Amino acid sequence: MASATEKAAGNPLIRYFKDFAVLKETRSEYWGIQVINLLDSTVFFAVLTIAVVLLSEDFGFTDIDAGYAITVYASGTTISLLFAGVLTDWLGIRRSFFLAMAGQMVTRGAIIAAFFLPDLPQRNLIVWVGFLLMAPFVAMVQTVYQAANKRFTTRRSRSAGFNLWYLFMNIGAALGGWSIDVVRKTLGMPNIHIFTMGVLLSAVCIVLTFFLVRREDQLYGPDEEPEPAEPVAPTRRTPLEIAKAVLGESVFWRFVALISLLLGVRAVFLYMHLLMPKFWLRVIGPDAAIGALEAVNPVLVVIGLILLIPILHRFSVYKMLVFGSMISAASLFFLAWPAWGQTVYWTSLASLAVLTVGEVIWSPRLTEYTAAIAPKGQEGTYLGLSMVPYFLAKTVVSLLSGHMLVRWVPEAAEGQPILRDRLAAGEIAFWDSPSAMWLILGAVALAGPILALVFRGWFTRGAKWGDGSAAEAAVEAAAAPEAEAS
Repeated sequence: MASATEKAAGNPLIRYFKDFAVLKETRSEYWGIQVINLLDSTVFFAVLTIAVVLLSEDFGFTDIDAGYAITVYASGTTISLLFAGVLTDWLGIRRSFFLAMAGQMVTRGAIIAAFFLPDLPQRNLIVWVGFLLMAPFVAMVQTVYQAANKRFTTRRSRSAGFNLWYLFMNIGAALGGWSIDVVRKTLGMPNIHIFTMGVLLSAVCIVLTFFLVRREDQLYGPDEEPEPAEPVAPTRRTPLEIAKAVLGESVFWRFVALISLLLGVRAVFLYMHLLMPKFWLRVIGPDAAIGALEAVNPVLVVIGLILLIPILHRFSVYKMLVFGSMISAASLFFLAWPAWGQTVYWTSLASLAVLTVGEVIWSPRLTEYTAAIAPKGQEGTYLGLSMVPYFLAKTVVSLLSGHMLVRWVPEAAEGQPILRDRLAAGEIAFWDSPSAMWLILGAVALAGPILALVFRGWFTRGAKWGDGSAAEAAVEAAAAPEAEAS
């Protein structure tokens, strides 16, 4: 009969927590970074959620103009990621943090000033520029996390280090959601004070960086050899040569095809910030707890990571990627159920729960598939290029978000009943209601994974499952903010 110790050793949940014991192979800077990560994630997700509501309720933007403004911010952040890493490497971790946090303080401060100066000339233009200039600083923070998590962990503790970073990020996302309801509902303050909170916490992060991040050299374990200062690479190819070679490979275009099929699923996370806040405020009512609803996903992600990850590793990477994507896509069909008022809390909770189950299953598998399908030595190039289709989709979805709201979730004209009351009175046909929007978006999202399942053999041809270099590339890519953002 197996002993209690042997049973514990075989328990995947216990093994999962024991894996974090390796984090003793970190220095104090790593833990300082996680505190900063928690505070910054709280602000990042709170600002991302409240932005479309702030622009319309407090600055008078139409739904369409608000969508365009967020397009500038979201697309600007993604573009900046292409260059922020180089700047971070040049400045170093400490100075990059100082610059990024100070930049966020100034740009958010400009938006706050515009709110309190309603007669300011070109007020709304200043808000547009504020969001545009905020983007590169938000991107730089993410690249600093990637560099710091790698720099302050050993090779043995790196995987656990990134996992803990992701947990802290999701805890911050939940706190960001709850902070919105504290500001709006508990304190009865304007939406702009979410940005005020952002300025204050960015200042705290600057102070924490000054005191807690003192060293920047790479940490090595007792059995690790430091890398040579100037590695010899006489035949090293230029980035242009690597990109040209990749574009000529058939495996790359299979990879792009799969990434494109999954764009509808990845777009669901954009809907959470672009569509759902206004949907809830108009279909539940102006006092809807939008912050608490936004917090559901990150809270369940934290629980799911702990409970499901040790189990999911037993199954096929591609199957988990496809079936997890189907589950996330199906989450939108709960919102397609005709409902209004308090009932929408239940349909939304069901949708968010199903979305999160799917996310925990498929999101890590996408990175692993990317690293497995890429030829050896090109994992980083594939991981970087995988952002291009998503960037295009994100730009299109952001641009269309305001138009979708106007079409299916319109704001009530002054003196007219709000959308909730019109739905309750049966005045709106199904295809003109929010339910139709979610049904269409759900069908689009679900079509991609179904096609990916049908052509499974083609998409998995040549994949190197379990290859060490692929696994390592996947771990290091875990810091990508779009894994995101989530």
